Amino acid sequence: MLRFPLPRTAALGLLALGWLALPVAQAQAPAAAAGAPASAPASAPAAAAPRSTPAATLPAGGRAASAARTNQRGDFIVAVVNTELVTAVEVGQRLDRTAAEARRSGGAAPTGEDLRQQALDALIDERVLITYARESGMKVDEAEIDRAMANIAAQNQLSVPQLRERLVAEGMDYPRFRGNLRDQLMVERVREREVAARIRIADEDIDSLLADYRDKAAADVEYNIAQILIAVPEGADEAAVAQHLARAQQALQRLRAGEDLAKVAADTSGDGRAGASSVIGLKPASRLPDLFVDAVKGLAAGQVAAQPLRSPAGFHVLKLLERQEGNAFKLTQTHARHILLRVAEREQTPAVVRRMEALRGQIEAGTKRFEAVAREVSEDGSAEAGGDLGWVAPGAFVPEFEEAMNKLAAGGLSAPVVSRFGVHLIQVLERRDVVPEQREIREQARNQLRETKYEQAYTDWVKELRLRAYVELREPPL
Repeated sequence: MLRFPLPRTAALGLLALGWLALPVAQAQAPAAAAGAPASAPASAPAAAAPRSTPAATLPAGGRAASAARTNQRGDFIVAVVNTELVTAVEVGQRLDRTAAEARRSGGAAPTGEDLRQQALDALIDERVLITYARESGMKVDEAEIDRAMANIAAQNQLSVPQLRERLVAEGMDYPRFRGNLRDQLMVERVREREVAARIRIADEDIDSLLADYRDKAAADVEYNIAQILIAVPEGADEAAVAQHLARAQQALQRLRAGEDLAKVAADTSGDGRAGASSVIGLKPASRLPDLFVDAVKGLAAGQVAAQPLRSPAGFHVLKLLERQEGNAFKLTQTHARHILLRVAEREQTPAVVRRMEALRGQIEAGTKRFEAVAREVSEDGSAEAGGDLGWVAPGAFVPEFEEAMNKLAAGGLSAPVVSRFGVHLIQVLERRDVVPEQREIREQARNQLRETKYEQAYTDWVKELRLRAYVELREPPL
């Protein structure tokens, strides 16, 4: 069952090519590009015919700009990565897309050799991961690829047959395109498996995290305290202070004997002024004076503090009226389901949102069932279960998804929700308040700690794969 955890910036960068976008601008990697080796060196695997990863449509003018840079000398190979090639056209396309994203965000388009090197490094990393995923034996079934193809067609406002025609017109072989999708799906699965296996969480780390939660919960305990204040004038001498203390102790004894607090306060007088009584009201410990909290935290409701408390205002006689315990591990679980359509390029988001709105309308009109739509089009592992995500605790999803889900009443259906994973349609089935068992609490803590270590583990994994990979950089042809 797929969960949407804390952000995985580095991991998401893997699919920066736009793995579910129509590759109308992807140049077919030549079988014998200028400078291609007749055979790979002895230390490298035998070179196979390259399979370009699907790339998103370039912004207006992007393809022409790439061609202008490379066609002066023709396209050429800039790197051999295991059994894959990286071409100059691909590097140019990546640079164009980076510049276009900078323009959309209002920033200056980055330039320079450093940017080109970053683009080349990203393409090499992607080739390393794709070849590793292929060699890992990971399988992706045809139904998943069919769903991905249908959604690519829909995002580009095409039918699947029209998509096939468009691919042919753009010089992309249809089986090759499906192979590209298979590669990317394999990479995603291998990434989850391999990186998770690298992360080790010690029991001591879990104990420390749970202790922090308990401390936080202790600060959230709420108290309703009644007090009798015996005011001590500023500058009073020792005799006067002792006299006020004696009245406070007398009031304390009467409260312990069960007398009414208001009556005791009214009767507590010395110089013609009665002791002042008040009820503070139910407030969290964090909003009460530490002096009061320390005095009542060991009391049960109805009990009186052991001794009068001295403060700059005078002597306080405290009675705990009510106590509401915080629970660090009590939580509201949500049973939800969703439909996910992935988006490779930001400019495609409006089209995907419109498609999701149409699906939402069909579900609300009763012409289609939510679970049937999920099985048909959702690009998530929950698709076969009708999009059912099961019972989940707070923090299980990325914030943008969870915020939208939390606003829904039971049975509610969201408008399209854009997250870093794509566009979602969310339905809440029911909610419940639970206190998990200790085993579940520790497992949740383990998962949270694992997520905090995920990005670094992913980065280290990619570095290790690249060190083991065959990478040959090529100079431009003369």
